[in-house]
Amino acid sequence: MDRSVYINGKFFPEAEAKISVFDRGFLFADGVYEVTTVLDGKLVDWDGHMERLKQSLNKVSMTLPVKAEELNTIHLDLIKRNNISEGLVYMQVSRGIADRDFIIPSSTVESLVMFTQKLDLLDSARLNRGLRVITVPDIRWGRCDIKTVQLMASSLIKTDAKNKGYDDAWLVKDGYITEGTSSNAFIISSEKKLITRCLGSEILAGVTRSAILEAATALGLIIEERPFSVEEAQLAAEAFITSSTSFITSVVEINGRIIGNHEIESITKELRRLYLKNIQK
Repeated sequence: MDRSVYINGKFFPEAEAKISVFDRGFLFADGVYEVTTVLDGKLVDWDGHMERLKQSLNKVSMTLPVKAEELNTIHLDLIKRNNISEGLVYMQVSRGIADRDFIIPSSTVESLVMFTQKLDLLDSARLNRGLRVITVPDIRWGRCDIKTVQLMASSLIKTDAKNKGYDDAWLVKDGYITEGTSSNAFIISSEKKLITRCLGSEILAGVTRSAILEAATALGLIIEERPFSVEEAQLAAEAFITSSTSFITSVVEINGRIIGNHEIESITKELRRLYLKNIQK
């Protein structure tokens, strides 16, 4: 591979990009991250990602090691160096290097790592796929509002769902769906109400989630931000997920129960159309 990778002020060829074994991000998953979509060589929803990054850092008592303007410049430089037209930029801030100790040191310098991935985000087959999901207990830690690199639970759950022949899993806590393994969950009721979990420590405040809610408002949809049960989801007229790289993707089956007509339905299509129109401006 010949990608350029950014680590703490320098660009490295991928094969030479390394971090210390004493980095707390490596030893304790002591770090946060953001994934910003790239379309036509441009960053999508940059301000939203920066605001969420700042919130995550603040919640774990960390600081951004560079100024926001410099961070934007690094992103654009990586996009140019790696010739990214469609794809993503992954950015991770860890607490930095220190001897292994559960007590968080007060004198570390945060570490910043960034790299790119090419993805055919607007491929019609990708946009028009319908997901089959199962529901499983939400075993993640209690601060899902912080976008940390602690992704073992989500990774195990998503992999298990794939091994069972499904596309993903929706997580359930106290009888109510929280979100997907790497996405926010939505349903549309038979009364054409858009329903998604309210923000709190149980879910991540998705940047795409916010944009879809804005699109729904523009379309005049009634929005209810509240918990919904597995049974309510299975009886929904439509269902979908949102994330930075999936945009808005239809869910056509939950635990074997067909949603709607087992295809992308009208409101999901219209929300996706308006969302893509807005970000492609």
